[in-house]
Amino acid sequence: MKIVFTSWAFFGLVVVVSAQQNPTDSLEGKKIALDEVFVSAIRVTKETPVTFSNLKKEEIAPRNLGQDIPVLMNFLPSVVTTSDAGAGVGYTGIRVRGSDATRVNVTINGIPYNDAESQGTFWVNMPDFASSTESLQLQRGVGTSTNGAGAFGASLNLLTDGFSEEAYGQISSSIGSFATLRNNIKFSSGLLNDRVEISGRLSRITSDGYVDRASAELDSYFLQGAFKDDNTLIKALLFGGHEITYQAWEGITSEQLATDRTFNPSGQYTDENGNIQFYENEVDNYKQDHAQLLWNESISENWSTNIALHYTRGRGFFEQFREDDDFATYGFEPLTVNGEEVNTTDLIRRRWLDNDFYGTVFSVNHKKNKWDVILGGGWNKYEGDHFGEVIWARFASNSEIRDRYYDDTSVKTDFNTFAKANYKLNQKWSLFGDMQYRRVGYEANGEETGLVDDTFNFFNPKVGLTYDLDRNNNFYFSYARANREPNRNDYENGNPRPEKLNDFELGWRYVSPDIQLNTNVYYMRYKDQLVLTGELNDVGAPLRANVGDSYRLGLEIDANVQIGDKFWLRPNAALSTNKNLDFVFQGDGVLQDLGNTNIAYSPNLVIGNQLGFAPTEQWLVSALTKYVGKQYMGNIDSEVSVLKAYSQTDLNIQYIWEVNTFLKSITFSGLVNNILDQDIVSNGYFFTFDDDSSGSTTTFEGAGFYPQAGINFLLGATVRF
Repeated sequence: MKIVFTSWAFFGLVVVVSAQQNPTDSLEGKKIALDEVFVSAIRVTKETPVTFSNLKKEEIAPRNLGQDIPVLMNFLPSVVTTSDAGAGVGYTGIRVRGSDATRVNVTINGIPYNDAESQGTFWVNMPDFASSTESLQLQRGVGTSTNGAGAFGASLNLLTDGFSEEAYGQISSSIGSFATLRNNIKFSSGLLNDRVEISGRLSRITSDGYVDRASAELDSYFLQGAFKDDNTLIKALLFGGHEITYQAWEGITSEQLATDRTFNPSGQYTDENGNIQFYENEVDNYKQDHAQLLWNESISENWSTNIALHYTRGRGFFEQFREDDDFATYGFEPLTVNGEEVNTTDLIRRRWLDNDFYGTVFSVNHKKNKWDVILGGGWNKYEGDHFGEVIWARFASNSEIRDRYYDDTSVKTDFNTFAKANYKLNQKWSLFGDMQYRRVGYEANGEETGLVDDTFNFFNPKVGLTYDLDRNNNFYFSYARANREPNRNDYENGNPRPEKLNDFELGWRYVSPDIQLNTNVYYMRYKDQLVLTGELNDVGAPLRANVGDSYRLGLEIDANVQIGDKFWLRPNAALSTNKNLDFVFQGDGVLQDLGNTNIAYSPNLVIGNQLGFAPTEQWLVSALTKYVGKQYMGNIDSEVSVLKAYSQTDLNIQYIWEVNTFLKSITFSGLVNNILDQDIVSNGYFFTFDDDSSGSTTTFEGAGFYPQAGINFLLGATVRF
């Protein structure tokens, strides 16, 4: 059944396809397009030789019932998503073209969001952020110059809620499987004196998770004040979240996957009577607050400027029960108890992060005749404290309350400047050029990183051609060079080298009132790529290591088609080969040349499809399917490391009841995830270890898996007034 349905989704691709807008969220008022100026420096259109996909608020709304942004992006081309808790609430992850979240550059209103040190993106810190997102654009490959860490898989930029000319209020609630509950309220003052708008949102999401004890308590807020006149647009934003999430990153074995899919080993220990227990507070507890000040000024018909100031404050910890941990780890002196030396103890520890991230981004745009030129850049600084505390121990030795058993700091500065231009040679040909200089400094003194004081200077040029054959057909070719620094975890593996990428993109777009088709071929050639090894460190973060030469070669096709007046189809497919060249591995005590191997977490086939039916303006029914091919979780092509191919099909229904009284409308939404109840494992980890006990070295392999929920549902209602 899985293969038949997925094949149907793929062969729907041959029906050249097109866009049908979902029923619009009209009550929130007419959005003023002026808001898009804040992302004009980093977003692209079909006139730019870059591969991209757009997702608008109206397309997100029917499925926006509490799941994270990566899950809502699941059906975009070349995208693979996963969830630690198995149901899309809590810690979620995204990969694009096989590249994980640390290699996807994320900006919000043009401001970097990736954690500066780990380079990861933690959407759990901003729950329900989709409810304050106007639109997003996913650029696959290197994309154009932007702010923050270099893009090695994709760039994702989000634009937050736009102006609303009309005042409105909105209350949304949804419930679902695994005791999932979301409530939020939104409001806008509308334009006051045709100049000022104040809007905001409060949200709370709770869920038990599909996996045992993988609970989440998520709170978030969004507050925006805006001013506009004929030439000026200013926005001040405060937003953030607080998450308390039971840890579920340890995964399970293949045996447990067959017999107890929801088992969660996190927090497990044996009490003094030999009974298996689970510590009730094995949680992450983290707060993150953001402040942004955005200012766009239209100086003349040809000139405009953007400047933004930002500040992010993050603080929190994860708590762990540790059984029979060594005194030496915590600086404890051995004890003598009943005549015996004691040098291990059960204890509870907290490992803290306390960080500040601040800076500015800026650009100036000149448009005249055949030229569209943007000059810009940014300066950002990260200051982070890492420290650990023991809050309880069975034997505390010589420790004192509030003692820190480690305490280190890190500082990262990131400066970049860029110039990009689009020059229209004639009615058919356009030339694109983009040059970025980026200087990164990183200092750290952690025990796992060692002393780090590195400075990187990167030059990232890009060039491309666009050819408009006619009003419907558009072709493009581009070359982009990218460089990227290691992250904090990379230093755990020794002395990492910065990675380099040459990205070639060749594409064709067909656009008409009823049909849109995008096809592109890419070749991404890496030097010293920091690939995922499959292993995790002691806090569940994926580890990476440099490989010499590697590449990704692929074909991507996505399309939208209107079929008659009431049906639409949106298929996409990505076929690729992803290889490490002449890969060398230390196994069984000898260095082995494995030749060309598959890059970890890089499926050769990813297919998606959305089939929609809108019998009236009030009703929307859509079936969404995703197929992800076989993946290896390591780089040695071990069968132990295989994630099997899987498919997922979701059913989404929305009905809008136009009340037209004090209540303007009530929208009912339903989402059934994995309606065919497939056994899905979308993520895992892989490791090797050597055993010398027999007198010779034997390398053993192991793996862990993160199962996703079977059939589950979410039901919601939104009241607008």
